[in-house]
Amino acid sequence: MGILIEDNWLVFIILNIVMGGGAAFMAGRALAGGWKSAWLLMAYMVPFAAAIRFLHFALFGGNLTSLHYYIVHGLILVAFALIGYRTTRVNQMTNQYPWLYEKTSPFAWRNKA
Repeated sequence: MGILIEDNWLVFIILNIVMGGGAAFMAGRALAGGWKSAWLLMAYMVPFAAAIRFLHFALFGGNLTSLHYYIVHGLILVAFALIGYRTTRVNQMTNQYPWLYEKTSPFAWRNKA
């Protein structure tokens, strides 16, 4: 047992990073596309983290009631969701208001001089 994983790195990478992280990233993009608040993203990731924990339990015999792994996996999902949210919001702001803002990085914009 480790800090991030219960027993198998491959299961962790495929289920949490690839599948869960990809879905969380898309959820973040969808919320940003609808001009919703980033706080709503946190509320969406709570049941999604529970679903990922259930998949660990049902498919690979993980511990369903482990609060530690629920929090760790939830934080990973929130990170992916926030990345998707922020990159989409930056593109929205710089494309929608090109006379006001310019992109400085994938995660930030600034006022045009």
